[in-house]
Amino acid sequence: MFLVCGEALFDFFVEPDAAAWPRLSYQAVPGGSPFNVAIGLARLGQRSALLGGISEDYLGRQLLEVLRRENVDDNLLKRRALPTTLALVGLDATGHPQYSFYGDKAPEASLTEGELPALDDSVLGIHAGSYSLVRSPTAEALQALVIRECQQRLITLDPNIRLNVEPDLARWREVLAVHAAHAHLIKVSDEDLTLLYPEDTPAAAARRWLSPNCPLVIMTRGGQGASVFSAAHGEWHVAAQTIAVVDTVGAGDTFQAALLCWLAEHDHARPDAIGQLDKAQIDAMVRFAIRAAAITCTRRGPDLPRRADLA
Repeated sequence: MFLVCGEALFDFFVEPDAAAWPRLSYQAVPGGSPFNVAIGLARLGQRSALLGGISEDYLGRQLLEVLRRENVDDNLLKRRALPTTLALVGLDATGHPQYSFYGDKAPEASLTEGELPALDDSVLGIHAGSYSLVRSPTAEALQALVIRECQQRLITLDPNIRLNVEPDLARWREVLAVHAAHAHLIKVSDEDLTLLYPEDTPAAAARRWLSPNCPLVIMTRGGQGASVFSAAHGEWHVAAQTIAVVDTVGAGDTFQAALLCWLAEHDHARPDAIGQLDKAQIDAMVRFAIRAAAITCTRRGPDLPRRADLA
């Protein structure tokens, strides 16, 4: 099983032509990057659980019902008497999402170190990412978790930066330095690296995360595919698939879930296994993730693929 750490919320997608001006219509879709990754793993045939805080309100109950129907383990979620976070999402001309967040008293920011669970051998890996990484006390709890578990379990990281939740880049850099030091595999977008380290090229920023503990960094580049940075095998590019893009919502989360699925299916979801992958294996894993993400991009919203879709 993979333990995914972070937020569950509702994305409110603007439907600009669905109501007469000046009214706006919205479609409410369950989301949050960790929420999507957990569901993506379950759809790909991998056991997953979500760790964090979740609201007891109506929307929170809806989120729990979605997780249960998708066969994601919700036993480690902490119920909170706090309102569900809302993300207002509009799409630009290329189908790329633009987010505004509403959640000053967010349940996902309420997890404490004392609430961290003991983990048994059924947990293969821990994945963390997005803005729960930088919101206290959850931020400190997740740092403690990866430090505690990095010798026993695969640790993966996707920064998924949201400056409209936490605008302080120094805070993001500080927290990500801790997580990167304990991760075995990092997946990051070129956009995130440009935000984090504007003085460097995205490639140079990706290289700085390579270490003996983290021998593999994968940088996604949207329609340009992905770049691989391997301590053992150097650097190379994997091209994207040619598709008709509907929107890119959930594509990065799909990519992450597919990476973990490939590792589990090939018995490499272990801390020591990432550095043992040969170049052909890494290439196959990235191509699998690109195929999965491409499917999501042909659908409206974060509708992640099932394993049969990639057969």
